[in-house]
Amino acid sequence: MRELKELIEGARDLPLEERVRIYNEGVAALAELVGLPHPALSPRLVPLDSVRGNDYNPNQVAPPEMRLLENSIRKDGVTMPVVVNPQNGVYVVVDGFHRTSVVKACPDIQESLAGYLPTVTLNHDLPNLMASTVRHNMARGSHVVDLSSKLVASLTRHHWTDKKIGKELGMDPEEVLRMKQVTGLAEIFSDEEFSQAWAPG
Repeated sequence: MRELKELIEGARDLPLEERVRIYNEGVAALAELVGLPHPALSPRLVPLDSVRGNDYNPNQVAPPEMRLLENSIRKDGVTMPVVVNPQNGVYVVVDGFHRTSVVKACPDIQESLAGYLPTVTLNHDLPNLMASTVRHNMARGSHVVDLSSKLVASLTRHHWTDKKIGKELGMDPEEVLRMKQVTGLAEIFSDEEFSQAWAPG
């Protein structure tokens, strides 16, 4: 512990970019030491301008709630890292798009973060990233039916069965069916297992 404190003291006068590098590497090393497989144990600061939104987020926030979120971040700081997926030097948001938007839109908040954003990383393929976004949104009780139905359609096109969609998104069979009906696309009803289970009586 004494060596760690000495390292920190010796690094205080380094440029911010170097201190951020030491922080990221130090946290990753400590997370490895603990050995628990949870992303929250290894937050990472990344340049704000390298963070991008995704094109499938079904979560929408009304202007009053966005103003409340902005006030919360301004008063309390960023208390939850943004969940991202690294893709060729760009960090695509899995959860936390609105937090990211607030930070990007508010110069004073940007300045308080020195142009960085606290993140945690998920390394999944696209269908699992989409499912993760839905799970994060639903866990907070905020989800939009139209966009969520498009996600179900997209996951179906990625060859996910209705059973897997229901399991991964926390939906029962009726909800999966309802999401498919919203899209009105016949192709997404091609899951034979699903069709047989829900044949009209």
